[in-house]
Amino acid sequence: MIEPAVMIDHIVVSVRDYEKSKAFYTKVLAPLGYGLVMEPMPKCGGFGKNGKPDLWIGEARPTYWGAEHAASVSPIHVAITAPNRAAVNAFHAAALEAGGRDFGAPGPRPIYHPNYYGAFVLDPDGNNIEAVCHDPA
Repeated sequence: MIEPAVMIDHIVVSVRDYEKSKAFYTKVLAPLGYGLVMEPMPKCGGFGKNGKPDLWIGEARPTYWGAEHAASVSPIHVAITAPNRAAVNAFHAAALEAGGRDFGAPGPRPIYHPNYYGAFVLDPDGNNIEAVCHDPA
């Protein structure tokens, strides 16, 4: 097994409709053991566990956007650690049920390494959200 290393403390995903995205992420992150842990300001929430937000979503223009940044949302890719392959499968099913679009069904991705098992979905704003497990079958 490849031991997951933690390099990123948190990430922020800009969304067009906070309530719609909050409902989507609440549903798709539950099978991975994550939930909404705080909403410190309007139209902004942090998902994680044990009270620590790791993935933030927000509708407001981020404070770090300057005049040169586009007014629209720019899609990104976020890969979220899953505890096992069943959780990857449940994430994918929950995402489709919540209105996400399939971007790669659950399955092995040996191009990355022999035990890589992931699933990809597009959220309501077209962000590529992945659940991944590195354990053998």
